[in-house]
Amino acid sequence: MFDVSVVVPFLNEEENLKELLQGLDKYAEDQSFTIEAILVDDGSTDLSIDVIRETSVKKLSVKLIQLSKNFGSHAATRAGYTQASGKYTMFFAADLQEPFSMIGDMYSKALEGYEIVITRKASEKRPFFEKVFSGIYTALIRKFAVPDYPKGGTNNIMISVKVRDILCENIESNSSIHMQIVDMGFKRAIIDYSLGERKKGKSKWTFSKKVKLFIDSFLAFSYIPIRMITILGFLLFIGGTLFTIWIIIAKLTGIQNLTDGFPMYISFLSIGFGITNLALGIVAEYLWRTLDAARSRPVFIIESSEVIADNASAYKKKHSKKNS
Repeated sequence: MFDVSVVVPFLNEEENLKELLQGLDKYAEDQSFTIEAILVDDGSTDLSIDVIRETSVKKLSVKLIQLSKNFGSHAATRAGYTQASGKYTMFFAADLQEPFSMIGDMYSKALEGYEIVITRKASEKRPFFEKVFSGIYTALIRKFAVPDYPKGGTNNIMISVKVRDILCENIESNSSIHMQIVDMGFKRAIIDYSLGERKKGKSKWTFSKKVKLFIDSFLAFSYIPIRMITILGFLLFIGGTLFTIWIIIAKLTGIQNLTDGFPMYISFLSIGFGITNLALGIVAEYLWRTLDAARSRPVFIIESSEVIADNASAYKKKHSKKNS
């Protein structure tokens, strides 16, 4: 068993993977613990696979997992977790924004007895709009879904075998793996880390994917959308009742020509139908996820798995001689 399994989901990252593997290999050479890198191909169409196979490493053990198609980064991460054999498991971005020293710092903290170690974004160089979106997302998640979600959001998470086994037994579709881990409880620690900029390639974390994660996070971990429908329905009922009473009084007393208020009626109906359709849409989202879970379709499909490099035995032998 390895000490740390590092799961790296990727999609079309041929420009970064060689540097990533060489960086991990160089970092592993200087550590007293063993590192296993599990690279999960989430349906790449470039030369990412060739780059991995052609990159030689000396101390790092590397396993390549290929999914049958693009399932998304969270599903790919889950696939990697099912193949991990380390005492502790974490995910790592392929964009080289995270420092390799993060691995050792998280591992050291985990050895203090923490089942979950979270790195929080202390600072990050990215567009203003993305920072605003992230801040709103985190605030709403803490308020309405997972109160224990760290302020400032999460960047990376390392978990013990116990937590990993529970996570792999409960593979959720259309869900956030970060929030599922945080929502489990257990003893946890938080480390602040600063991220660098992506130097090569283009981020695959598009706006549409962020919106989907935003919706999935609330529908999977919060009842607030349904509660909002109830509140809106109640307010509409009260408003409609009061409006009806006003119409009756106006008709009986003649205080206003109802024909003159026709545009207001149209506005009222438009708002009412708009809210109704919104409510039906939210209910439909819940029903779709219920149907999706009932069908039990796989969250990911592993097409192939191969060991690219296995340096565990030589690595352990080297360090055992040092310690003797």
